[in-house]
Amino acid sequence: MTTEPDNATTTARSAERTLDGVTVVITGASSGIGATTAEALAGAGATVALFARRKDRLDDLTRTIEGRGAGAAKAYGVDVTDADAVSTAIDAVATEFGGIDILVNCAGVGTWGPAVDAKLSDWTAMVDVNINGVFAATHAALPHLVAAANGPRGISDIVNVSSIAGRRVPSFQSNVYAATKHAVGAFSEGLRQELAPAHVRVGVVEPGIVTTEMTTTGEEYAPDARNAEGLGVLDPDDIAAAIVYIVTRPRHAAVNEVLIRPTEQVR
Repeated sequence: MTTEPDNATTTARSAERTLDGVTVVITGASSGIGATTAEALAGAGATVALFARRKDRLDDLTRTIEGRGAGAAKAYGVDVTDADAVSTAIDAVATEFGGIDILVNCAGVGTWGPAVDAKLSDWTAMVDVNINGVFAATHAALPHLVAAANGPRGISDIVNVSSIAGRRVPSFQSNVYAATKHAVGAFSEGLRQELAPAHVRVGVVEPGIVTTEMTTTGEEYAPDARNAEGLGVLDPDDIAAAIVYIVTRPRHAAVNEVLIRPTEQVR
């Protein structure tokens, strides 16, 4: 009997260890897209620095990655809303591993519902993680990424995980969530224009509905991936594969935007 490899292993194999010697920082790495991306990039040979609040989960993921004989992994218990902590951790990664070649901003939160019934604290939480968290990690990593682009690899990468809600507002219930993701898209494009001459590529990935912690809560108004049928939902591995693709292109090719919907998702 043949046992099929799990999705992260399949994605990693497809990359054929093209990231040997590369150091990657991944925020939001404790679950979902972030965790799966960490496994895939490590499988391609990268050293992955895992950032998230839930350090216990990161420790488990580190053991999983290293148990597979993939790239090295190290866990950092970091809240992306704490800019000072993010900066300290980024500098620690660069010092320990000799630089940072890739930043993947996966950390994100979502609350959905009519504005008239909303809690302001929910709105500010989304802004703090989805926008300010991206700002903090990017700001801290930029000097290292610019330096890495002048190194042996000759290129470095920022990949920001946004959402289809960053292209259009799918419903009025997604009001502030969509606003934060539109901000990520605008920030990414501004960075792309500035950093292209420095050979720092900037890509944004915009998934449709993916099975993650955010889409399986059963909360009213939230996107619901729990009972998807047919071809109506994505797996985190689908997004991880896109990220691996972006950062393994030749130096002259920059993939700046990837929109991924489930085949049956209409809006």
